Amino acid sequence: MWIYPRVLAHRGGGTLAPENTLAGIRCGLAHGFRAVEFDVMLSKDSIPVLMHDPEFGRTVRGAGKVGETTAAELARLDAGGWFSTVFAGEPVPTYEEVVHFCRENGVWMNVEIKPSPGAEAATGRVVGEVTRRLFEGVDGGLPLFSSFSFEALEEAKSAAPGIPRGLLADVIPPDWRERLQALDAVALHTNHKHLLPERARAVKQAGYGLFCYTVNTPERAREILDWGVDAFCTDRIDLIGPNFAAA
Repeated sequence: MWIYPRVLAHRGGGTLAPENTLAGIRCGLAHGFRAVEFDVMLSKDSIPVLMHDPEFGRTVRGAGKVGETTAAELARLDAGGWFSTVFAGEPVPTYEEVVHFCRENGVWMNVEIKPSPGAEAATGRVVGEVTRRLFEGVDGGLPLFSSFSFEALEEAKSAAPGIPRGLLADVIPPDWRERLQALDAVALHTNHKHLLPERARAVKQAGYGLFCYTVNTPERAREILDWGVDAFCTDRIDLIGPNFAAA
């Protein structure tokens, strides 16, 4: 069952800071969030970095692809100026940097493995290996992997079997039980917009955790919690606090 925090700051600071940056995670922390969701992708030199889009243009200006750019080159790009001049110059952080920051500040992590197209297996394997090394000998506070890529989660399972996994699905597929069993997963993560109460009950009755993304109104958050949803992430950390689910 769900043993993790119940309200997570989406991509760090939600709508209040540039996504997938240390500045975003600091923003969430300043709002009381000690649980965060973020995306991890591989650079050209196979170093996991925080990024959602495989191509530049939205959060990093210019032309290019994450998978064709080294981590050192990515660190010199501006991942904050698109959001606000206040964050101009904010770099693309490595996953390892973020793990160290979160552990030092008591922030729990939902690590979404976000492969570039064609790099599903490699991304799952490398993120698994890095995570296993960083958490070697640690008993509590382990992160939770999630991914839309079944292949990436399979590789992460092989590389880091001790790190729990959750399968992401925009719409819960008919074979969700079989997929979760094959991954030895602890949770199903899904888009709240497509969730129905009867499907929520089925997931919970099967003994799995149920996580939703990305819930941005208190009314909807309360509704899905009443259906049995265990946890969710939100962009509106100004409207939905970290203790909302306990209220």
